[in-house]
Amino acid sequence: MTTRSYLLCGALTLAALVAAAVAYPYLPPEIPTHWNLRGEVDGHAPASMIFLVGPGLMALQMLVFAVLPWLSPKRFEVEAFRGTYLYLMVVLVALSGYLFGVILASALVPGFPAGRAVFGGVAVLFALAGNVMGRVRRNFFIGVRTPWTLASDRVWYATHRVAGKSMVGTALVALFVLISGGPVWAACAALAAGLLVPVVHSLWLYKRLERGGAMD
Repeated sequence: MTTRSYLLCGALTLAALVAAAVAYPYLPPEIPTHWNLRGEVDGHAPASMIFLVGPGLMALQMLVFAVLPWLSPKRFEVEAFRGTYLYLMVVLVALSGYLFGVILASALVPGFPAGRAVFGGVAVLFALAGNVMGRVRRNFFIGVRTPWTLASDRVWYATHRVAGKSMVGTALVALFVLISGGPVWAACAALAAGLLVPVVHSLWLYKRLERGGAMD
């Protein structure tokens, strides 16, 4: 599982590197790198940065995921959910590759709806990650890491079940808004709600258990 996951991420990174090398001679002096809540470009970088915002970022993500298990303290190891951990790494690297493709398309294709494409990709990430949130065990790096989830196994697991539902549900709402031509900010608001709900839930549940003397 580990080897296959890293080989897949490596293949995606290599594909992004090849795409960057092929596209580089045709890029304008500056490329778009950031979009606001209206889906408009509000950040640029020199064309030479294409190698960093694409394959460079993907390689960095792989390195971080490789190092985090070593950094994890006792009783918070990612080994307890390694399959899910590797799945999330692949999803994140794939999303970065997708966003890199959006940047290339935005730089090379006039009128490309990059803003909607960016937030659509983020919505897909939410759906894919939310689908496995219930399998994430208590740790310091992945998941809904609030003071209340880290303090209690019971709060952690209950919150992540809620997070899975809220992330998938709001991702579907965001995708519907984007595909139907609704405002980009509305899709962003839906995604933000998907993150806020489990945070609030973790505080509420912790305080309820604390009052009832049922803390683990």
